[in-house]
Amino acid sequence: MPTFTAPGGAALDDLGVRLHDGVATLRVWSKNASSVELVVFDETDLDWVTEEADLERGPGDVWEVTTPLLQPGTRYALRVGGPHGPGNTFNPETLLLDPYARGLAQGDGYEEWRSVVIEDGFDWGGVEKPRVPLDRTIIYEAHLKGLTKRHPDVPPALHGTYAGLAHPAMIEHFQSLGITAIELLPVHAFVSEPRLLDRGLTNYWGYNTLNFFTPHTAYATEEARKQGPEAVLAEFKGMVKLLHEAGLEVILDVVYNHTSEEGIGGPRSSLRGIDNASYYRQQADGAYIDTTGVGNTLNTAMDAAARLVLDSLRYWAQEMQIDGFRFDLAAALGRDGNHEYSREHPLLTAVRDDPALKDVKLIAEPWDVGMGGWQTGNFPDGWHEWNDRYRDRVRNFWLSDIDYARRASAPVGIGGFATRLAGSSNTFSKERGPLASINFVTAHDGFTLHDLVSYDVKHNEANGEDNRDGADTNRAFNHGVEGPTHDAAINAARRKAMRNLLGTLMLSAGIPMLTAGDEAGRTQRGNNNAYAHDSALTWVNWEHEPWQEDLRAHVATLTRLRSENAALRPRRYARRDVHTPNASVMDWYNQLGEMMEDSQWNDPGNRTLQYVAASTPVDERINRILLIVHGTESPIDITLPASIEGAVKFVSLWSSADERPGVEAEEYAPGDVLPMPGTSMRLFRVE
Repeated sequence: MPTFTAPGGAALDDLGVRLHDGVATLRVWSKNASSVELVVFDETDLDWVTEEADLERGPGDVWEVTTPLLQPGTRYALRVGGPHGPGNTFNPETLLLDPYARGLAQGDGYEEWRSVVIEDGFDWGGVEKPRVPLDRTIIYEAHLKGLTKRHPDVPPALHGTYAGLAHPAMIEHFQSLGITAIELLPVHAFVSEPRLLDRGLTNYWGYNTLNFFTPHTAYATEEARKQGPEAVLAEFKGMVKLLHEAGLEVILDVVYNHTSEEGIGGPRSSLRGIDNASYYRQQADGAYIDTTGVGNTLNTAMDAAARLVLDSLRYWAQEMQIDGFRFDLAAALGRDGNHEYSREHPLLTAVRDDPALKDVKLIAEPWDVGMGGWQTGNFPDGWHEWNDRYRDRVRNFWLSDIDYARRASAPVGIGGFATRLAGSSNTFSKERGPLASINFVTAHDGFTLHDLVSYDVKHNEANGEDNRDGADTNRAFNHGVEGPTHDAAINAARRKAMRNLLGTLMLSAGIPMLTAGDEAGRTQRGNNNAYAHDSALTWVNWEHEPWQEDLRAHVATLTRLRSENAALRPRRYARRDVHTPNASVMDWYNQLGEMMEDSQWNDPGNRTLQYVAASTPVDERINRILLIVHGTESPIDITLPASIEGAVKFVSLWSSADERPGVEAEEYAPGDVLPMPGTSMRLFRVE
């Protein structure tokens, strides 16, 4: 096996500050600079410069100084000078953050940040990463602050904090729900855009990164913030340790595609002042090439930028013990020197192949807003992808198709839905298999599950953009009334629609991702782009009505059934007449219990199927399930298949028609006729 070489090779090793022998060495990369200066500040007055030292250019355009001025806790910045001309934005008076800073301290004002020297060290007490197998992974996407801000059993001092996330009340919630990994919206240090601050809003989601190595200070407890960056870091690690002890993984949503420096004319806080022409994608005249929609795009075709990303990932995976990463607008990271996406981009393959990132889960948001930016299914082997095709088809089947059918007839049959249910083999190669797909129905961006079944259109007026922002195409269905209603029939239909969507998510082949709060029908009052609201609108509400507790019980039941039945979570696609280990052999039947005919798959008049999956496990018991899907609002009689080899009975496990999960395992014989309510699902174990 060839030796792994990181972008830039040894010349780019050990950037940032390294403490050794009572001194420290600071290394900064800049190709176009003519001078780099270290500036040291007083510990309490971040405007008081106490010392300065020049860095010298060395091999590979790395500037370096070894000095006793940098000690644990030292506040420092960089000043970088250079030539004028297209692409260059040097200003030797601007104080800049070290891109590799492990800690940050904030002074007065939007741009008054200083780097802080951190002496890494933490007692993990022998706690190791859970290393949950991919087929058993169930992701819970959450905002760190919003998840605990209103939790009644989390002490107020811990609300919205790293420590609060690992409180026993939260761990009990995660475990009882059956999820295995918490995927956190950005926790890299970030800032709010000036345009939001001017409107009295804030960047709540955090997709505006200031520094790739530092945890967001505002998510630490007040006590840790007072003690300084070292205490913030320790609180973050303590959170990870406690979650790992509970068997829960931590995945970070990371934003490497752009930075908070925005477009030209925006803040100059770090990379723009160090070497703008190299770090950001731009045309020959210095105009930015923006494939992210926020003003700038990191130029990962350049070794130093690619290495910055890789080194950050290594730090979080090793020093912070993070289990996985979800890459925001990941297509932007895979663009080459011509700004075109390449599946084999050196950074994408380096992230996969780096021994330091072995066993780390890699999840791509497989698109950006540039030309050729939609790349679902086209990431390298070893990567997993948010499957927007899955999201859209599932929403269509249970929502917009039903809406359309009320006015005419269903527009499509069940074939496309079945393909998604079975692992999206038309999107991912057989080598990557069904686990390449991160299945989701909702995410932080868009309607919540409750709002998806309660609103036809977005209601984003509170964002201050005249309802122009946010997606216009949501594939939603309000079931007859826009927003809240006292109509019992409409509310019942909405609850069943949520159960159908959750059931599809948890019973599909692939890796399911549940959005925090959806298990209890959280609402954002129709706002499908609540990125700028740090308020009760976006914080999870833990006070539930009975129907919300019922819905939560359904999710817990579904995650348990997924764990217990290997046929629901194949690792590979099955092949006809070829034994494939860890796959699920699938057979498809119609409502009469007969094998589906080719003509029935795309017939809009046929939206009912019975799906039998038989596992081929290596390290588990053989398992078979039967899932019935009925996708029209009219009830129907189903004849259970009588031709399944060796099947003597069907044991009922779950039904979306139940308001609360049933407790009795009813048994049926092959050939029995079963009444199915309109728009419903039912799961059986085949014995």
